[in-house]
Amino acid sequence: MQSVGTAASLRGVAEHLRGKNPDIRIHAVEPGESAVLSGQPTGVHKIEGVGAGFVVPLWDPSVVDEIATVSTAEAMQMARRLAREEAIFARTSTGANVIAALRIAERLGKDATVITVMCDSGVKYLSTDLYKES
Repeated sequence: MQSVGTAASLRGVAEHLRGKNPDIRIHAVEPGESAVLSGQPTGVHKIEGVGAGFVVPLWDPSVVDEIATVSTAEAMQMARRLAREEAIFARTSTGANVIAALRIAERLGKDATVITVMCDSGVKYLSTDLYKES
């Protein structure tokens, strides 16, 4: 489970994990407002580092089993929750990853194992809407 920016990390992780376990399922995450990989039109979102608005050159749909979409609002809310409740200071792409992972975990049930990548710190985003006081 990983948000797609250049698709390099998702593709590298997917190919490595599939080499270890061909039955593993790989899920990509993209902004709901610009779900281009899902066949939707490009749009404006504020999930940093992902959702380029076009199909990036490294994107390979054959390594992905499913694409999840998460809105900017959901991603921001989860990033703030992770900071407040779990002491994980991250950016919105991590919030999006966690939202998508929780949705899949709920669907698969309590015996499933779902992992995601927590990318980047929230430090660079202190002056953005993500961590501004409301």
